[in-house]
Amino acid sequence: MADDRGVVGMPKRRDVIVAAAAIGLSGGMAGDAAAQARQRPGRTPPPPPGSPASTPLGPVDTIARQALIIDADTGATLLEKAADDRMPPSSMSKLMTMYAVFDLLKQGRLTMEQELPVSERAWRMGGSKMFVQIGTSVKVGDLIRGVIVQSGNDACIVLAEGISGSETQFAELLNEYGRKLGLNNSSFRNATGWPDPEHRMTCRDLATLSRHIINDFPEYFRTYSERSFRYHDINQENRNPLLGRVAGADGLKTGHTEEAGYGLTGTAKRGDRRLILVVNGLGSMAQRREETERLMEWGFREFENVALFRASDTVEEAPVYLGERVNVPLVGGRDVVLTLPRQWRRNLQVKVHYASPIPAPVAKGQELGRMEVSGAGVPPMSVPLLAGADVGRLGLIPRIPAVIGRLVGGA
Repeated sequence: MADDRGVVGMPKRRDVIVAAAAIGLSGGMAGDAAAQARQRPGRTPPPPPGSPASTPLGPVDTIARQALIIDADTGATLLEKAADDRMPPSSMSKLMTMYAVFDLLKQGRLTMEQELPVSERAWRMGGSKMFVQIGTSVKVGDLIRGVIVQSGNDACIVLAEGISGSETQFAELLNEYGRKLGLNNSSFRNATGWPDPEHRMTCRDLATLSRHIINDFPEYFRTYSERSFRYHDINQENRNPLLGRVAGADGLKTGHTEEAGYGLTGTAKRGDRRLILVVNGLGSMAQRREETERLMEWGFREFENVALFRASDTVEEAPVYLGERVNVPLVGGRDVVLTLPRQWRRNLQVKVHYASPIPAPVAKGQELGRMEVSGAGVPPMSVPLLAGADVGRLGLIPRIPAVIGRLVGGA
């Protein structure tokens, strides 16, 4: 016997819409509001510097040629402008060089006290310099500070040659790391960001790389907040304009070439929130300082992180068929935190999907359904729902009335 609800005796699909008000929310997540409008790399020219960026709150003006702000924890996009355009990253690509160095340190293949020789090529390297001396050897720990604080191209060459034998070989290592990290729109031809028509990154890839540096290497990430470094009797200040000017700023890297303009990959943490900002194509150091400070403050001011559910919260009590318990709690298994615009909590829908009733036995932690978050301007999120408790199966005698009742009721 069957009807349009399903086969008698078999679980049926149950969809439950959890109203925003029921969970204390009535808003939308600040995710990628312009996801469908993203440009594919190389398809169209970048917008003019004065054109606005897209945000969940509507257009926001920025003079940057490319820009992106994300929440480091939720991954939500707060602001973007040509964020997927392949651009010359200049010294911001030194973040990739440092990721490789940090990973080799973590593996034990390098040590902070290990000394690497300075070649003539490294000594002659132009641009920003740490001022290493030909024929000497420099500790890896000093070279790291020379790259991060002083943006030393010469320090990058020493590291590249010491690790891979040549900068060309080291660039191949960077490309390998890039593939592993999912930097699909980046290509590396050197260790420094020196101008090369095939050395390219995107704002989104730089933000992704920054998240990895922050999360994968917290012990080394602290170096990015150092304000100055003295080497060979030369003291140089960190060029990051956010340090000391924006509350919570603790990284990451500036960049500048004639083609790229002035850029910055920056980050700041306030309380439990961390934002990552990437801009490029600005016209001067003053513009970089003023624009990055303004955009970072905007991101913290206009958005907040809201815990939708905690890992152990019961999302739904699902009925159990032939179980020792009538219901089993469905839990998310992890915290679900959304980045929301302040004073803009509407359009959020949370829908729960699971087969009802759930046949016993049920093991705690077993995936039983999914919770989907959606709404206008809200990029979809899907979270598995897990059994919050064990539910054993009834014995033969107790099962008989339940089976008869189900057959008679047709439910």
